[in-house]
Amino acid sequence: MKILFGIQATGNGHISRSREVVHRLRSRGHEVRVLFSGRDPSGLKEIEVFKPFDVRRGLTFQTSRGQMQYLKTVFTLNLPRFYRDIYDFDASGVDLVITDYEPLSARVARRFRIPSIGIGHQYAFYYDIPIAGANPFTRRLLQAFAPADHPVGLHWHHFGQPILPPIIPGHLDGSRPVKADKVLVYLPFDHPDEVQMLLTLFTTHRFFIYGIDKLNSPVDKGHLHIRPYSRSGFLQDLEDCNGVICGAGFELAAEALQLGKKLLVKPLKGQFEQLSNALALENLQLAMVMQHLDRKAVQKWLELPPNSPAGYPDTAQLIAVWIENGHWQDIGSLSKEAWAQTGRVPRWHGR
Repeated sequence: MKILFGIQATGNGHISRSREVVHRLRSRGHEVRVLFSGRDPSGLKEIEVFKPFDVRRGLTFQTSRGQMQYLKTVFTLNLPRFYRDIYDFDASGVDLVITDYEPLSARVARRFRIPSIGIGHQYAFYYDIPIAGANPFTRRLLQAFAPADHPVGLHWHHFGQPILPPIIPGHLDGSRPVKADKVLVYLPFDHPDEVQMLLTLFTTHRFFIYGIDKLNSPVDKGHLHIRPYSRSGFLQDLEDCNGVICGAGFELAAEALQLGKKLLVKPLKGQFEQLSNALALENLQLAMVMQHLDRKAVQKWLELPPNSPAGYPDTAQLIAVWIENGHWQDIGSLSKEAWAQTGRVPRWHGR
């Protein structure tokens, strides 16, 4: 098949899991063209593996100091350009559009009547899962942002719904020895000075801090080790750390759970997806949650033991085979097959 694969580039999690699916599809002989949107091209790092790819402006949300900025988001949207990109897009010969919550490819599929599959955590919110901080507007916005004919949701647990386990990088196998005093920190929506001021207090641990824009070389300040973007470096630090402090996004938490790392998450204020993720992690007893940069919370969390490894399957391979087989309406069987490999088989009514 000739596939257009859209990736929402505002978060590295979308890129990380899409890398796995694109690789599996290409290795099975499919022609995959990638479309990135939502981030300035200069901010896209280590994406050569996706070639051939296009980059468009797309749509994205604005944040500041750990909080959603809805008014700023409205003023920075360029809807005329967005719709021009849709109408000017050359989709000739495309058999299938796959969108990892990327709005431009989703609307290209609608315009040219091409079948579409949505793969991502956001599509799990189409089902009955833990939700916090939502209202009718945000729920409607979530479903309208990147619609797909066949939405495939991903989550840390099935919650009795036809959704899939997370997509984990294939080489993240936990083979590196764990260092008990090492903590990985990824809080890109918080001011880096405030994050460092908090962590300076805990001299018994070493904190490896990522997510600071325009940092080109490593900076070491005693037990604080500030690192520029590096996919390989980040994953190495993830593998041998004892725990992870991060936002309540989906993909990094999934990778940490796969490796059995303890988690301390700080949801983005006003962002119902992250608020819901924090609620789910608490309900599943998989993480501690702090609503602000909280010294007492960090101290308590540092004393906790690690999690047990989650044992998620090779979800990307299962998805690639399912896409190839063409039974796209039958997400339930795919979900059961995936969770059966973890020993946690969902049983939903009528399926």
